[in-house]
Amino acid sequence: MKSYNYILTFVAVLLLTGVNTVNGQTKEKGPWWPHPIWGAGDQAGASNWITPEKIFEAMKMVKSGKVYEMGHVYEKGMPLYGNRSYELRSPGAPTGGTYGDNNIVYNDEFITTEIGQVGTQFDGLGHVGTRMKFEDGSEHDVYYNGMTGDEMYSAYGLRELGVERIKPIITRGILIDIAGYKNVEILPNSYEVTVEDVKGAMKKQGINEDGIKTGDAVFFRYGWTKLWSDPEKYNTNPPGIGLDVAKWVAAKNITMVGSDQYGTEVEPNPDPNSFVPVHQYLLSRHGILNLENLDFESLIQDEVYQFMFIFTPVRFKGATGSPGRPIAIR
Repeated sequence: MKSYNYILTFVAVLLLTGVNTVNGQTKEKGPWWPHPIWGAGDQAGASNWITPEKIFEAMKMVKSGKVYEMGHVYEKGMPLYGNRSYELRSPGAPTGGTYGDNNIVYNDEFITTEIGQVGTQFDGLGHVGTRMKFEDGSEHDVYYNGMTGDEMYSAYGLRELGVERIKPIITRGILIDIAGYKNVEILPNSYEVTVEDVKGAMKKQGINEDGIKTGDAVFFRYGWTKLWSDPEKYNTNPPGIGLDVAKWVAAKNITMVGSDQYGTEVEPNPDPNSFVPVHQYLLSRHGILNLENLDFESLIQDEVYQFMFIFTPVRFKGATGSPGRPIAIR
């Protein structure tokens, strides 16, 4: 692996440029591309940090073998962002049969939904980009590692940066209980979690900030899971991290962030002219992945803040995201 000096330089440049577009970029070179570590052709982003060494490190977290479900059940009536939908139908009762002398019967199902963007959901690197003006005056939608919409868009899924490019996530997970640190069950609507909140929560939990290592997955608890059964409240102006915390986690070279609300970042953003800039900053600029609508309550009950974390995106070719079953093992 190349020197971490390259990483620090890359992070410093991004911290200075923020999430605004700049002039002078071309397809070959821009403010966040090509990636200085993984090169111009990379489409795996921060999942590249999941090396065999990182997996062995995560395995050392397992002491009891107890498994914690970190995802919600996919079902009718769960909170859905905007006008997204989820419908499951069982064609026939049973779907097929009987067949053979053994009279076998079977059941299938038909699901219609935004498959990677409902319920507990994983944002891939083709999910969020930025419209930018290039040096020659042309405008392009630019995603992670300088991939453009011209290269990616098709009516049958993304040609580049599909979720199938992401490597399985098997790493050390760290849960930062912001609601617990603030001594509330649920953080207030539109509360922006600060770096001071994050550091204070970690100190309260006995986690050293320097203990966050390259490739870790970092999760934020806002207490929002308690509203899961009330979609209207759940979908209204959740608390979350802002750009300051996004910059803090990016400097740690982590693989993934996640939270117990639908977007991880605060909504609306305190800057009225900015829409979900944390997604742009982490996904597009750093390739840091995002896992949304998680459930941390069983971990909190047992005061488990560090664990082996496993999430493997379903390899839907050309998809922007993926459902899945994230688990923690301690």
